[in-house]
Amino acid sequence: MERKPELSVITVNYNGKEDTRKLIESLRDHLSIPYELIVVDNGSVENEAVDLQNNYPFIKTIRSEQNLGFAGGNNLGIRQASGNYLFFLNNDTCVKDDSISQLLETMKQKPGLGGVSPKILFADKDGGIQFAGYTPLRRITLRNRLIGYREKDAGQYDTFCSTPYLHGAAMLVRREAIEKAGLMPEIYFLYYEELDWSLQIRRCGYELGYYPSAVVYHRESSSTGQDSPLKAYYMARNRLLFARRNLTGIDRILSVMYQSFIVIPKNWIIAVIGGRKDLAKAIIRGGFDFYDSKKLGRKWKA
Repeated sequence: MERKPELSVITVNYNGKEDTRKLIESLRDHLSIPYELIVVDNGSVENEAVDLQNNYPFIKTIRSEQNLGFAGGNNLGIRQASGNYLFFLNNDTCVKDDSISQLLETMKQKPGLGGVSPKILFADKDGGIQFAGYTPLRRITLRNRLIGYREKDAGQYDTFCSTPYLHGAAMLVRREAIEKAGLMPEIYFLYYEELDWSLQIRRCGYELGYYPSAVVYHRESSSTGQDSPLKAYYMARNRLLFARRNLTGIDRILSVMYQSFIVIPKNWIIAVIGGRKDLAKAIIRGGFDFYDSKKLGRKWKA
């Protein structure tokens, strides 16, 4: 009887078949350890799972007729995964060597490690580092930064270290940690779910790590858009939601007030001055929907 691979790779595809093809082929060409690859077609306009399955018969595809969001799509993959270690990769990433295999070895050697993210480099013409760990979120403002962001990679972040949060574009998580912490929180739909999930995993007693010897390249596709109403809505709403879910007492009150009466008005004014009424509308709607429990779980509608 064939032994199931220890590693399950999960990626979510949303109208991004060409990106997903590049990811599949990079894993096929470079990853030497046994693995299963699960592609979740998350409500694409066309059933892209069929085409991907026909062209790459070694993968496993799941088709959702609805877009379930980042967490919902990955959770479909988790339910079908057989590995003890689950590697979540954005479909607009790729690998150029076999260094990902080292992530698995690190997890085996460190049983207290619940999850680990590799070094993530931008694949665009400017290049540089996207992720070399996170700084902690500030207590009230919930601001933090990506360590090394857009710096040239000269080996300055080549030491393994703890990180308070994993990066959603590439994160390897122990199945045991998922069983204890639960699945990704689907209420966010987009943005902040991996930060929330990282906190849940840490609260179960696990450490999270940044492992620089493994490298993933990220193209950052435009499926959501850098300045889109979709992003503006979820960023406004989900900062408030994160505060409510993860802070307590006076910290929660102050953070919600800060987001509601400083951040949202400021971003609304900037959008209006910039002539982006669509963004301004999305920002305000995101704030209001946080306070309307009937709308909180709904996905964005322009």
